[in-house]
Amino acid sequence: MWQHNYAPVAGSMGLSAIVAAIPIVVLFVMLGVLRRPAWMAALSALGSAVLVALVAYGMPVSLAIVSALYGAAFGLFPIAWVVFASVMLYRLAVDTGKFEIIKDSVGSLTNDRRLQALFIAFAFGAFIEGAAGFGAPVAVAGAMLAGLGFSPFYAAGICLLANTAPVAFGSIGIPVITLANVTGLPVLPLSAMVGRLSATVSIIIPAYLVVVMAGGRRALEVLPAIVACGVSFAGMQFFVSNYIGPELTDIMSSLTCIVVMVIVLKVWKPKTIMRLEGDTPVIAAVSHRTPGEVFMAWVPYVMLVVFVLVWGEADVKAAIDRLTHALLPGFLPVSPTVLNGLEVPWLHNAITRVPPVTAQAAPYGAVYTLNWLSASGTACLLATIVAAGVLRVKPRQFGAVYQSTFRQLALPMLTIASMLGLAYLMNYSGMTSTLGLALSGTGVAFPFFSAVLGWLGVFLTGSDTSANALFGNLQVVTANALGLNPVLTASVNSAAGVMGKMISIQSIAVAVAATGMTTADESRLFRFTIKHSLLLMLVMAVISMLYAYVFPEFVPVVGR
Repeated sequence: MWQHNYAPVAGSMGLSAIVAAIPIVVLFVMLGVLRRPAWMAALSALGSAVLVALVAYGMPVSLAIVSALYGAAFGLFPIAWVVFASVMLYRLAVDTGKFEIIKDSVGSLTNDRRLQALFIAFAFGAFIEGAAGFGAPVAVAGAMLAGLGFSPFYAAGICLLANTAPVAFGSIGIPVITLANVTGLPVLPLSAMVGRLSATVSIIIPAYLVVVMAGGRRALEVLPAIVACGVSFAGMQFFVSNYIGPELTDIMSSLTCIVVMVIVLKVWKPKTIMRLEGDTPVIAAVSHRTPGEVFMAWVPYVMLVVFVLVWGEADVKAAIDRLTHALLPGFLPVSPTVLNGLEVPWLHNAITRVPPVTAQAAPYGAVYTLNWLSASGTACLLATIVAAGVLRVKPRQFGAVYQSTFRQLALPMLTIASMLGLAYLMNYSGMTSTLGLALSGTGVAFPFFSAVLGWLGVFLTGSDTSANALFGNLQVVTANALGLNPVLTASVNSAAGVMGKMISIQSIAVAVAATGMTTADESRLFRFTIKHSLLLMLVMAVISMLYAYVFPEFVPVVGR
């Protein structure tokens, strides 16, 4: 059994961290300096990670190859699966002409681009994040904004910025639940602390979005809507996360925000309507649409909401998983501890993780969950199929929608698979742990760098859930060694990590594909989001220091 060595370069943690960072540097240089497409940057970073794993870490070739393939498989399912189904749903609405009516109905609420961004990118996107996650919010909301006339770049950038506040509680609270499982800390204290951290940022994200879009002066013109949006979402996010739990935090926060925004947009209008460069005046056409026509136009998204909510319900998901398990071929090695879990050959428990990343030496599991029926992507696809039936779409037209979606997403899916291959290779080789340990050696400044650690984890994996699984226990071990509250550092890993979501290559690939941009625009989008990602991460890092040393009484203490 191969064992991790977190300081393989001359026994030095500092030198080892520099070497472990090579794939990340390659990624940044390819995207930010050489301006190469994301798929090319991802493959280059993966190639450099293979060399570092083999040469510096002494990882066996078979383990390196299988861990990269394991990550790529996870990238294709469930992540790319969700993206594919979401974009296909959007293309169905476009190809049937229903999206024109959707545009009219949104336009009847407001023609102001600032308010459309708040309603769709923030409020509706947060609902999709809470119900589905895994890239679906950026795919759905980005496609909708592009269809409403936003430039593809604007639509993608805005949705990436908006997809921060709700991510820590995405997919029915899975990131927080995973964090509790990994760290052994109770769910509710973690949910409460993540909620307190996230709500602090959620209340400013709507204003931040509008300022980025239009500048401070024009943001003040829609201040009532900004305040209503931020306060309604953050207030409910704080309440549910602290007093109910993580599962319904995003769902209830986003629905509250949507209802409040509809009321505000019905009773209040800005004095000036903001359009984007090249926009032409849009006259709300909903007046000559019957309520039935408007409802039928929204059928694809109504079906999406129904299916993701039903699929996300615990009992339904468990029943579907049991059916999936029964349908699996008998020759597949199924883990007895994880329903539908396929133990990855030549990798599962073939590597030993050692302290301080784990409390004691333990085998590193590799179980691929093939929940193909209960996955969020399947719920999206079924919503698309049912919507096509309701809209009386002929099989030939439905097939054409499928083919065009596949052609549009071929390179983005390659990018997603490559990036997850990179993330898993860095995890299983020990590279990611080396970087985490280097940051954990910062002493009293660790609450600040715990935010950096979470941010790095989400940037690498594209998932707050994966970052919590990766670094959650390390945060707790380090906090206990330094005499800090482990609930705080574990929660910061999740709440600050979401700021890395907007620069993860998977998210950028999803945004580009959903809005119809070319792969050449990916590096431009990365350069746009990186400064916002760093700024918001630094804000969260400062908040973490304040909770650690100025307001420690507001951090839940396990055992009280």
